[in-house]
Amino acid sequence: MINYHNKVFRSVNNTNNGEVSAETTFHYQQHDTIVTASYSGGSIVTGHLIALVDEVGHLSMRYHHINNSGQLMTGVCHSIPEVMENGKIRLHEKWQWTSGDYSSGESVIEEI
Repeated sequence: MINYHNKVFRSVNNTNNGEVSAETTFHYQQHDTIVTASYSGGSIVTGHLIALVDEVGHLSMRYHHINNSGQLMTGVCHSIPEVMENGKIRLHEKWQWTSGDYSSGESVIEEI
C-alpha cells in the first residue's frame, strides 16, 4: 500500500476551471486508511482535504478552501497514484466542484 504520511505535493497540471496552481503546496498526513492534508498558495489562502485510501492507494476525497476572492469553495476528487522512476508519487486526479459552477476537471500533482 502507498503511504501518504508526511508527503508534500505540488501541482504540475490543472484544467482552467481549477484553482490549484504550481504555487499550491499540499501537506499530507495518513493514519490507517484516513488521509488528510492542508494546502495553500497561489489563489488559495487556506484549504483542507480528507480522504479514504484503498488497498492500491486510490484516494476518494472531499476538499474545501478559501480563495483570494474570499469565497468558500468545495469539491470531490478521485486520485489514482503512480510511483515515478525516482520513487516519488504522482497523483492523477479527476475532480468536481460542489460549489460555484459545479464544473469538473482533471489535475496532476507530484511529490516534492
